[in-house]
Amino acid sequence: MGTLGTPEATSSQPAGLRYASGPGRWVLFATVLGSAIASIDATVVGIALPAIGRDFSTGLATLQWVVTGYTLTLAGLLLFAGALGDKYGRKKIFLAGVVWFALASLLCGVAPDAPFLIVARAVQGIGAALLTPGSLAIIEASFAPSDRGKAIGAWSGLSGVGSAIGPFLGGWLIQAVSWRLIFLINLPIAALVVAVGLRHVPESRDPGATGRVDVTGGVLVTGGLVGLTYGLIQAPGAGWTSPAPLTALTGGVILLAAFVAWERRGAAMPMLPLNLFSSAQFNAANIVTFAVYGALGGALFLLPIQLIQVSGYTALQAGISLLPVTVIMLVLSARSGALAARIGPRLQMSIGPVIIAAGLALFARIDHSGNYLTEVLPAVLVFGLGLAINVAPLTSTVLAAVPAEHAGMASAVNNDVARAASLIAVAVLPAAAGLSGSAYLHRAQFSAGFHTASLISAGMCIVGGAVAAVTIRNPRPAELAAPTPAQLFHCGLDSPPARTAAAVGHAATRQA
Repeated sequence: MGTLGTPEATSSQPAGLRYASGPGRWVLFATVLGSAIASIDATVVGIALPAIGRDFSTGLATLQWVVTGYTLTLAGLLLFAGALGDKYGRKKIFLAGVVWFALASLLCGVAPDAPFLIVARAVQGIGAALLTPGSLAIIEASFAPSDRGKAIGAWSGLSGVGSAIGPFLGGWLIQAVSWRLIFLINLPIAALVVAVGLRHVPESRDPGATGRVDVTGGVLVTGGLVGLTYGLIQAPGAGWTSPAPLTALTGGVILLAAFVAWERRGAAMPMLPLNLFSSAQFNAANIVTFAVYGALGGALFLLPIQLIQVSGYTALQAGISLLPVTVIMLVLSARSGALAARIGPRLQMSIGPVIIAAGLALFARIDHSGNYLTEVLPAVLVFGLGLAINVAPLTSTVLAAVPAEHAGMASAVNNDVARAASLIAVAVLPAAAGLSGSAYLHRAQFSAGFHTASLISAGMCIVGGAVAAVTIRNPRPAELAAPTPAQLFHCGLDSPPARTAAAVGHAATRQA
C-alpha cells in the first residue's frame, strides 16, 4: 500500500488506471491543476511587474530579481527534485511542492517591500521545482500503458488551456483588485489539489533509485546560478570590475565548474549523467534550445512592461495580448509534430527559429499607440507560428538523441537548459538594450530600449536556426516514428516539458 492507503506503483505492481475511469480523471485533475499554478504564475508575474514597481517605487534591476529569483531556484533544483520524487515517492514530493508553493505564494501576497518579495519568490521557485517533475511522472506511473498516451495528451491540452486562461485571469485580478491577488489565489487552488491528491492519486517510485540523492550537486548548481545571475544583473550599473559583481561572477563560474567535476567524478548517483553530452545531436538541440528560449525569456520579460507603461494597455489587455499564441500552438503543434515525424526535424528546427525571429522583430514596431490590430497582433501571429513549427521537432530531437533509458533525464536537462537561458537573458538583455534603473518609468527611453531588445532577441533566434541547419541531422527513414502526445500539444512559452511521453514506454518497462 502507498501513502494514506492509495495503491503504490512499484516494480511488482504496475500502474493500471484507465483514462475514462473516475480515478483516472481525478489523477488528471490533480496533476493538471497542480502544474498549472506553477506555469501560470511564471507568466502572470510579468504582467504584474509595472504595478509592483509602482507600489514599491523600485528600479528595473529589482523587477529583474522578482522574475529571476523564482527561476533561479526552479532551474537549480529541478533535476534534484525529480530525483527526490523517484526515490521517496512522486506523489509525496508533488504534494509537498504544492503546499510549499502555496505558503510561498502567501508570503509573496503579503510582501511589505521589494526585498521581501524577491526572497519569497525564490522560496516559491523551490516549491515549483518540487511539483513540476512530479506532475507528468505521476501520470506516466499511474495509467495503464494502453491509456497512457491519451492521459498525457489530455494533460498537455488542458495545461495549454490553463496557460491561456492564466494571463486573462491574472490581468483581471491586477486591474480590478491588486497584483497581490495573483499570488493569494494560489492558496485555495493548492488546497484543492492537496485534497484531491491525498484521496485519489496513487503513490509511485522508481525501484532503481536506491542510492543517495545528489545533494551536493543540487547545492553547487544552484549556488553557481545565483552567483552568475547576481553578477550579470549588478555589473551594468556597478561596473564589471566592481568587487561585488566580479566576485559573484567568478564564484558562480567556479561553482558551476565544481558541479561538472562533482557529477563527473564525485557523485555516486549523479544528478546529471554527463554521458548524455556524448551525443552531438543532443548537444546541438540544447544549443538551439538555449538560443531560442533565451530570446523568448528576455523579450517576454520586457513585452508586458512595454504594453502597459508605453502603449497604455491595462493589465487585463496585456494579459490577453498573447492569447493567439496558445491557440496557434494548440491547433498547429500536432501537425508540426506529424510533419517532423515524416520528414525529420531539421527543416522545421531551421525555419522555426527564423520565423520566431521575424515575430520578435515585429515587436519592435510596437510604440506609444500600441494599436493591437496593426502593431501587436501581426507580431503575435508570426511569433506563434514560429513556435508551433519549432517546439515539437525540438522536443522529439532531444529525446531521439539519447538511448531510451535516458529519455526522461534528457528531457529534464533540456527543460533546465531552457530555464537557465531565460534566466540569463532576463539578467543580460535589459542592460544590452540600454535599459537600467528607472528606465521603465520613462516611456520614450524604455520604448527605444525595448525595440533594441526585440532585435537582439530576433538575432539570437536566427543564430539558433543557423545552428540547427548546420548540426541537426534527419534520422534514416526507418527511424522516423509518430510523435507522442506530450510533444504535440506542449505550449512553448515557458519551457519544454520537464518529462515527456517518450519516457513512458521505458517507465512502464521498468515498473512492469
